[in-house]
Amino acid sequence: MKKKMADTIRFLAADMVQKANSGHPGAALGLADIMVELSEVINITPHNPQFINRDRIVFSGGHATPLIYSMLYLWGYDISLDDLKNFRQLGSITPGHPEYGHTPGIEVTTGPLGQGVANAVGFAMAKKFMHKKFPEIDHKVWCLCGDGDLEEGISYEACSIAGSLGLEDLIIIYDSNNISIEGEVEPVFKDDIKKRFEAQNFRVLEMNGHDYEEISKTLKEALKSDGRPTLIIAKTIIARGAVGLEGSEKTHGAPLGEEVIKKSKIAAGFDPEKTFFLPDDVLVRFRCVKERGELLEKEWEKKARVDEIKAFFEKDFSKIKWPEFEEGASIATRKSNGEILNAIAKAIPSFLGGSADLAPSNNTWLKDEDKFPHGRNVQFGIREHAMAAINNAFAAYGFLPYAATFLVFSDYLRGALRIAALSSHKNYWIFTHDSIVVGEDGPTHQPVEHITSLRAIPNLYVFRPADANENVNCWKAALDIDAPVAFALSRQGLKNITPKNADVSRGAYLLRDGDEKLTLIASGSEVNLAMEVAEKLNARVVSVPCFELFDKQNSEFKKELLKGRVVAIEANRGFEWYKYADEVIGMETFGASGKGPEVYKHFGFDAETIANKIKGEK
Repeated sequence: MKKKMADTIRFLAADMVQKANSGHPGAALGLADIMVELSEVINITPHNPQFINRDRIVFSGGHATPLIYSMLYLWGYDISLDDLKNFRQLGSITPGHPEYGHTPGIEVTTGPLGQGVANAVGFAMAKKFMHKKFPEIDHKVWCLCGDGDLEEGISYEACSIAGSLGLEDLIIIYDSNNISIEGEVEPVFKDDIKKRFEAQNFRVLEMNGHDYEEISKTLKEALKSDGRPTLIIAKTIIARGAVGLEGSEKTHGAPLGEEVIKKSKIAAGFDPEKTFFLPDDVLVRFRCVKERGELLEKEWEKKARVDEIKAFFEKDFSKIKWPEFEEGASIATRKSNGEILNAIAKAIPSFLGGSADLAPSNNTWLKDEDKFPHGRNVQFGIREHAMAAINNAFAAYGFLPYAATFLVFSDYLRGALRIAALSSHKNYWIFTHDSIVVGEDGPTHQPVEHITSLRAIPNLYVFRPADANENVNCWKAALDIDAPVAFALSRQGLKNITPKNADVSRGAYLLRDGDEKLTLIASGSEVNLAMEVAEKLNARVVSVPCFELFDKQNSEFKKELLKGRVVAIEANRGFEWYKYADEVIGMETFGASGKGPEVYKHFGFDAETIANKIKGEK
């Protein structure tokens, strides 16, 4: 029976790829035997995919969607056989790689290799935190990954955190088939995976991924926690059961071909002329997962503090007591942001986060809170990419999380940040030291292209507040956005010049009125500078703390703000400003090492230089 179940998975996956004439069948065929046994021990709730105490299952090898969608269908999620037949077709709920919020049962968006491993670590961290508050939350986190996931650096970062924190409920199944697109991985991947993970404080188990008895025994052993996360090294054969193509890299990313599929079905005792065939007894057996999940939820709710857990995840922003800042005082936006984070944390129990070893500089430490997992201060270590993927998992779990580092190091986590935007995760990204005024650390630490780069990511809202007051107002707007939000914050003090109750919900507002022949637009540090220039030229000043929000406004609103000649001022590359400005005064090169104010002036960011430049070009 088990082989029949596994072969059903194999042929559903093979038929999906063949019909679409696109996809990755090899991993699905190779993992089918493991999925049969995993179905016997996993506790998921297809009838209610949002049940808080469900096991989380992450398919880090997101290309293995023929397997993923087949399993979701077989387990009883709201996916039909027609959805499988529409695999990779425009408008279907079965896209080429799994997308969070798009397909029932998909916990996170995966595809870029290694991300899912780090997401799974994030889920396991979330579970450990919640278990300490609510012991009745006792689910497991499963992750299936392959050679490619473990070759990517993010997986090493994430597993280092997992081992350090002793995430005992994380179980990673490593599909060790020694095959990638170019062939055998051994020439470029000779790591002793067992020793690598043991060095990271993992328990390592090994099994034959095609021996049902051995798989069952190993999975049951993995469920017995010994205080460490678990890695299962599963030795498998890619495209297991594909006649003539078993073990071949040709099966990794291309259809098997109709003839191979027919021969394989014949060899397995299936009708070669039937596609998407599902034996009744097989479906009944797999649907036991759904029945087990229904019972699990009912029994759990009898003993759980359901109302308290729901209250923990509620996000009532009206309870926030926002800090106030003195008009005219000079305060770095990274510092005012620290006060804002603490104000939010006092009102929102699920608000948590941390920094990539930069909390004192990022000002992200929550006062009166312990270190994670006993408290909400998460120490990620110097692991920006893993931190970012964990931040995404926290959001998918239900938290309101933030992650912090210097703006220049946003490059190190961009892959996960892009996934946050694609997934519309409601999470926050604190990027401090936002310009050349970083100073003495020099051009390696002075971001000049990064704000422009972040603004180029669709569905990511980038706020660069002008001062402490505008920082508060930016957060008020940010909390209403159902998408990721990034803050670019200053190292240096910025004079409070904006109104305490300025409405930044439309991304921009008039800060200073003046001659309608000239409008200066700026963000962040350069708003103060623009005000100085405006005094010399009697110009209007428009503060634009969020380019993305402003970009969404109607033409009438934009015309009302952008009158006459428009000059943008930003210590950044600033290409995006040409959409609205006649001229951009920005950075053309990398920065330089020196005292911040001197570097600023060296590159022409002083009122007199800018005023003269504008007058000379009028």
